[in-house]
Amino acid sequence: MTGLKAVALGGGRGLHVTLTALRRLTDDVTAVVTVADDGGSSGRLRRELGLLPPGDLRKAMVALADDGGSGALWARLFQHRFGGTGALAGHAVGNLVLAGLLEQLGDPVAVLEAACRLLGVRGRVLPMCTEPLEIEADVTGLDDDADVVRRIRGQVAVATTPGRVQRIRLHGPGGAGEAPRGCAQAVEAVLGADVVLLGPGSWFTSVLPHLLVPELNDALTRTAAAKVVVLNLVPQPGETAGFSPELHLDVLCEHAPTLRVDAVIADADAVTVPDRLCRAAAALGAAAHLSPIALAGSPDRHDPVALASSIRRALDGLPAAAGAPSSTTLQEHRETRGGDEPWR
Repeated sequence: MTGLKAVALGGGRGLHVTLTALRRLTDDVTAVVTVADDGGSSGRLRRELGLLPPGDLRKAMVALADDGGSGALWARLFQHRFGGTGALAGHAVGNLVLAGLLEQLGDPVAVLEAACRLLGVRGRVLPMCTEPLEIEADVTGLDDDADVVRRIRGQVAVATTPGRVQRIRLHGPGGAGEAPRGCAQAVEAVLGADVVLLGPGSWFTSVLPHLLVPELNDALTRTAAAKVVVLNLVPQPGETAGFSPELHLDVLCEHAPTLRVDAVIADADAVTVPDRLCRAAAALGAAAHLSPIALAGSPDRHDPVALASSIRRALDGLPAAAGAPSSTTLQEHRETRGGDEPWR
């Protein structure tokens, strides 16, 4: 798949595994990263300096960093966290470097380009928005009356709630009522991609937020790229406790009713009723692809090698457009949607 333009949307560990898998398929990978984190080192820097939370951006860069030479050394350093009990305790070195660059350069995109050069990144890392965002959620199950809806705010609060998340919203830095503004370069990357991947990851705090940025939602709707959703292996305690694989898709559809996708990838052992998942995928216009993609001995972690193979098979198996032969390639698939030639 030489020359394939791939874009992965997400954050945290889920985006890291997607990027690691995509590196096996192409060098032209763009990560579009959530910027609503308010916990840990990122949350502290955000509150103290008013900067874009750097943690998920750092993790994406490390996933795409050069495996050898100085890039590998810088990647290890970026991941290193200070110990002890002082002011630096718990901070990742990479977070501090990005925070310093943000104060020096001001433009988050320029900051990430500079840091990517330092790490020898193959590809590109972009923020979903160039200003920090706040997640707000409607949650039930926090009261004696299980139907009472409570509103909670903050990425950490939403990710760890003991209740059941019903719906999320995104607010810009001005608070409620201010719509988030998508990063222009991220929007361009989605529109120019050959394949766009959404998930895996924390469903309400890393995956769905991209769909709530109007410019990104519009780009995902209009892009001629093949769109692939990668499901989580297990429900996340607090955020998606009790969720079946198909319920993840139902929630995605509720938050982005106009979105249509081409493929849904899931681990075969994580899907107890395949027919239900196939129907939920079909409601989004997609075919479901089930195969073993969990890491051996770690049923809650994706195997990047297996995931890369599953992504390749999903792209090779794209259904033919009307009037086209059944062996329609990804390039033909893109052309039937009005896109330019994706690769030579």
